Amino acid sequence: MKKIIISKLFLYRYRFVIGYIVLGLAFLFLLILLPTIAQTGLSEAEINSASSSYYLGKDGILNGDIVDLPYRVLQKYSITFFGLSTYTIKLPSIIIGLLLGILLMLLLSRWFKSNVSLLASCLIVLSTPFLFLAGSGTPLIMIVFWPTLLLWLGSKIQGEKRPKPLYSFMFAIAMLFSIFTPYMIYFAVFCVAFVLLQPHLRFIVKNLPKLPFALVILIILAGFAVIGVSIFHHPQTIMELLFTKDFQIGDFFSNIASGFTPLFSWYSSVESVFLSPLISLPSFALALIGLFSTTKGFFASRNSIATILIIFGLLITGFNPDAIVFFILPFSILIAHGLKYLLEKWYGLFPENPYARISALLPLTVLFALIIIPALNQYIYGYRYNPSVTDAFSDNLAIVKKNLTDEKLLVYDHADFYRILEKTMDIKVIDKFEKSDKLAVMGQLGDTDENYQLSRIITSPKRDNSDIIYLYIYSEEKEGE
Repeated sequence: MKKIIISKLFLYRYRFVIGYIVLGLAFLFLLILLPTIAQTGLSEAEINSASSSYYLGKDGILNGDIVDLPYRVLQKYSITFFGLSTYTIKLPSIIIGLLLGILLMLLLSRWFKSNVSLLASCLIVLSTPFLFLAGSGTPLIMIVFWPTLLLWLGSKIQGEKRPKPLYSFMFAIAMLFSIFTPYMIYFAVFCVAFVLLQPHLRFIVKNLPKLPFALVILIILAGFAVIGVSIFHHPQTIMELLFTKDFQIGDFFSNIASGFTPLFSWYSSVESVFLSPLISLPSFALALIGLFSTTKGFFASRNSIATILIIFGLLITGFNPDAIVFFILPFSILIAHGLKYLLEKWYGLFPENPYARISALLPLTVLFALIIIPALNQYIYGYRYNPSVTDAFSDNLAIVKKNLTDEKLLVYDHADFYRILEKTMDIKVIDKFEKSDKLAVMGQLGDTDENYQLSRIITSPKRDNSDIIYLYIYSEEKEGE
């Protein structure tokens, strides 16, 4: 009987390729269905983002309207081409989320072996915070996207003896676009400081081809020049890029506390758009193991980068509690370090015993099932039924599109947002009372309009504050009285 050699079996030779294909298909399937399987409606931030993006003018840069410019341009065209809907508002984040997931897989595969990078990628891209970011129609995802892209491009430059100029140009262009996102100016400074302090990176930069290196510097300086011109004409822009609107230095530590609350609330819910716990307990334990494992050889660029990113994450969370999502990136690296450490320790116990190595598959499978399946359940059902989170999302837009035809719609808040519907629906949106035969009101009309008779109340499935739209009909008989 012919002896079977495991290493020559098809499934064994292509196990990582098959694993990435399965992960990619599952990830793509989830992204396509995101607006239908989780958040029922739009948050306040998503409504403001959609309105701001849609009304973005061609002269936005000259008018100082440059904050989150790349994302807002993408969202503007999504709404313009496909109409205003929950899906079109979230579509830019879904696209960027797909790119971010691929970048994280590529980055981890550059720094770690295939088994570690594949397992870590599964834990990250199928986690609750990552899926929330990819399904949220706000520029918040860019806080994670730009650093991940820059780190991957940097690894392509660092990992080659003779880096291709193309990667240097891509790095410069990514840096150029990233500084339009709040706090990314700090990240640019962090990158420069890290290169100057890290001996290996200093050596690589010194040996880069002079012409591509000079062009990269010029591209980055051009971006800062554009921002400088905008800030000169509109000084308030610098506050939004470096901090947030109305930021006070005394709020720094309270913002950090607010940001970390959903991260560590494993046993209680908090009022936030983030479903706590933001990071599951097993994933957090793996990240801690990874953090301790990096203390050996800390000054290696790959080991110290996670600690640098944590410091950067603390800084921007102090400016904006929602920036806590940035920790997805350092946690991804630390989780990979933790998995690497555990696998090395297990294999070190049985260096010559293949059966012991294979036996590790069972506990690993159980561990991953206990992390991924609850995370998906938490995301799908938590955002639908957790009262501390669902109140942060409104399904008013879907209700308006489903129930109104030719009425005037009186909206007390976000009237500009609902006016976008006038392009595709036969309704007129107003923000103060106007006489009309048929009037739809978000909220009750008030006692002063006694000539209008309530004909119908349109409700949402929510338990509290479910009366969304009041339909009124003008009564001539009442006016004659």
